Formats: sequence, C-alpha cells, structure tokens
Amino acid sequence: MANGSYPMTKGRLEELRAELEHKTEIDRPALAARLKAAIEMGDLSENAEYLSAKEDQGFLEGRIQELQRMISGAEIIDETLSVDPHIIQLGSRVTVIEDGESDMETFQIVGQVEANPLEGKISHDSPVGQALVGRQVGDVVRVQAPAGEMTFKIVEVN
Repeated sequence: MANGSYPMTKGRLEELRAELEHKTEIDRPALAARLKAAIEMGDLSENAEYLSAKEDQGFLEGRIQELQRMISGAEIIDETLSVDPHIIQLGSRVTVIEDGESDMETFQIVGQVEANPLEGKISHDSPVGQALVGRQVGDVVRVQAPAGEMTFKIVEVN
C-alpha cells in the first residue's frame, strides 16, 4: 500500500510472522546450502543449478522484504470494537443478496493483505468492498464489475 499501512486481523499478522520466520530460519539457509553446492560444481557461467538458485534467492529475499514491510506497517483490525455495529467497516461480516439471485453471500471486509475471495474475505479497496463500506442493512449498492454492473441488497451486518 502506498502509505505503508496494512490493515489486517491479528490472525493474519500471526500468519505473516510465521511465514517470515519460516523463510528466514528454514528457506534461507536451505537456499544458501543449495548455492554453495552449485558453486562447488565449477564454471558458474554455464551452471544451470547456480543460475536457478540465484533466481530463487532473489524471489526469496523479495518476499522476506515484503513480509517485513507488511508486519512493520500492520494495523490490527479490532473485530470486536465498532463505532457503530450497524455500519459496514473493516472487519465487518456482511451478508448480501445479489439482484436476481436466490442465494445469499457473506463476506468479511478486510485489508488487501488478507483478501481472499475464495474464503469470503474481500478487500475494502475492491469495487465490492468500496461499495459496501459505510453502508448498513437494507441499503442497495451497485458495483461496476468487469462482467457488468451488479446490484446487492445488504441483508445483515455483524
């Protein structure tokens, strides 16, 4: 995120910390050993294992830096504290029904770091998230999506 702030739940922060620990304590030493073995093979200019390990090292170090940045900029969403529990905000769970559909869908509004639509977690910065934040039960929202406009009625907020 541009401002260095990453809204997320406490659970997501713990997941990121665990991933960072694994990357620095397990993956980094394993990759160093792999690089050492590749260097010992000789001529580095034609050593595919060395080139592959160097590429993997770049990806690993990039991910470690990204994790460090997200952890240091984490802003914990307190899912139990709400200015108004009826108004949709970060951390809210929202049940909606799409116009023309019979099945309801439930989403949790989360920060970008935590977003995972397959788990029902949508970013507050996504088109649907932006349309829902600040709304309440009974409101109808329209969302412009790649497949066209969608209309949702908000059924429940908790």
